[in-house]
Amino acid sequence: MAVAKKESQQVSESQFQWEGKDKSGKIVKGEIRAPGEASASASLRRQGITIIKIKKTRTGGKAITQKELTLFTRQLATMMKSGVPLLQSFDIVGKGHNNPSVSKLLNDIKTDVETGSSLEQAFRKFPLYFDDLFCNLVGAGEAAGILDSLLDRLATYQEKILAIKGKIKSALFYPISIIVVAFVITAVIMIFVIPAFKELFSSFGADLPAPTLVIMAISDFFVSYWWLIFSVVGGGLKAFFYFWKRNKKMQRFMDIVSLKLPIFGEVIRKATIARWTRTLSTMFAAGVPLVEAFDSVAGAAGNALYSEATRQIQLEVSQGSTLVSAMQNTGLFPSMVIQMVSIGEEAGSLDSMLSKVADFYEAEVDDAVEALSSLMEPIIMAVLGVLIGGMVVAMYLPIFKMGQVV
Repeated sequence: MAVAKKESQQVSESQFQWEGKDKSGKIVKGEIRAPGEASASASLRRQGITIIKIKKTRTGGKAITQKELTLFTRQLATMMKSGVPLLQSFDIVGKGHNNPSVSKLLNDIKTDVETGSSLEQAFRKFPLYFDDLFCNLVGAGEAAGILDSLLDRLATYQEKILAIKGKIKSALFYPISIIVVAFVITAVIMIFVIPAFKELFSSFGADLPAPTLVIMAISDFFVSYWWLIFSVVGGGLKAFFYFWKRNKKMQRFMDIVSLKLPIFGEVIRKATIARWTRTLSTMFAAGVPLVEAFDSVAGAAGNALYSEATRQIQLEVSQGSTLVSAMQNTGLFPSMVIQMVSIGEEAGSLDSMLSKVADFYEAEVDDAVEALSSLMEPIIMAVLGVLIGGMVVAMYLPIFKMGQVV
């Protein structure tokens, strides 16, 4: 009950801006988190500050992105390597950030550290932003006294993973945006343009070609039920993404399908292997035992099949199998990856070999995305040409037929 009460109080804490005088009479300003104004004032008085004014601040801001967290990790690593104290580093990064949500998050972490929590414990209170891998590496760095070095390694890891995700998104963005534009253009033609042609053709008094009749029938359906079409498409997409995010079976199904896509599947597979090997390399190099490292690797894999395979590898390795044989048993890793891991195990340089594999597959993803961009453009233009051009030709066929008769 005491723990629950404490958590409830933490959730209801607010941010207060204050101005006052310290023991020497100097004007000082700052921010403090407390359950209420009275609690904030009492805390400041205990620090020897005479309060002049204090007010609650609004902490609204944009959602915190992975890019902002990566930038924070890099800034924190750089300042700690430069000898800036931990709490002062949080102050500098928090006050210099444009997003109030990030400033609030960093201030909360700083407050926890000030009250005696370790940095790992402070990060673990915000699992939405800091996963097990992040917290485990920070904890390993604190225990070994090499926090600055591991933060630097962690920042590099986040930057590379962010770059891979960005490349995958850029590869998918172009065709998706073209499909959306094509749907909108088709809808506009069906609802506004073809009915105008239909009125013109009604005065011809002759039989219309079959393609024209088909297009006009589709147009009639669009005009009558455009609200239903847009509702079904919009609602279907919204429901699809809703269940994709929240249903484990749906996620697993989509992860399997994504790996089997004819063009994008191989790119997604390479990106997943790059992320998998990069994560394991980072954890192992930080001194985290191999079996324990797989907990973080499974969570960072980004694909249900590879997450399940990681759990299987973890079980086999914990029972005495070698990493190479456990990876072979999954059937998900190419022979090149298996061979590199085998060499790394034998030479005692597993983290280095895994890092080289990750570098190789990241470069492969770069090349594949460039090739996709070059390949998709003519394919999409051809599809759009057939779609839009087919409708235009179908509507002009009666005019061509009329010209031949004349």
